Amino acid sequence: MSSRGAVFLDRDGTVIVEADYLSDPAGVTLIAGADRAIRQLRHAGLAVVLVTNQSGIARGLFDEADYHAVNARLREVLKSGGAVLDGTYHCPHHPDFSGPCDCRKPGTALYLRAASELGLELSGSFYVGDKPSDVEPARILGGAGILVRTGYGRQSVDEVPEGVPVVKDLVAAADWILERTKGPSPPVDPSQRSE
Repeated sequence: MSSRGAVFLDRDGTVIVEADYLSDPAGVTLIAGADRAIRQLRHAGLAVVLVTNQSGIARGLFDEADYHAVNARLREVLKSGGAVLDGTYHCPHHPDFSGPCDCRKPGTALYLRAASELGLELSGSFYVGDKPSDVEPARILGGAGILVRTGYGRQSVDEVPEGVPVVKDLVAAADWILERTKGPSPPVDPSQRSE
């Protein structure tokens, strides 16, 4: 499998409206334009992968079945907007409740697993989210982190490392990514040039 770049997206506050410890599929509400942004990124040849911390599981607020029901609903909502995810990965842990792990963002285990399973090149990838922990993996793995101002993003602006772009939302993040990943324009055939 040949490697390709990916866009790793946080879920809550980035793709869907922030709802603390979401366990009810009925609560899935896309942030405006998220489906269009995902469509555009995939159309450009990038994999789009969801990576999310779900400490509500460790806290006993909901279980794995609840998480998977919410995830299934998210996929349905995205599909109705013509958008598809290449993969979804979640960390069910929290150090205060289940001890340390290497999958809770900014830990890199889920990204490394996605790269192995989906044939992704991490150093050429993008890491998008509304918290510093969502963009920090870019520093560790290579690639670029992008903070969105949706969700907790407005409160996180001063906490992101210098040089990390801060944009309005996922649509703006996709525009930023696509501007930097487009190849050179194809040469124009002189016979096809309009006068």
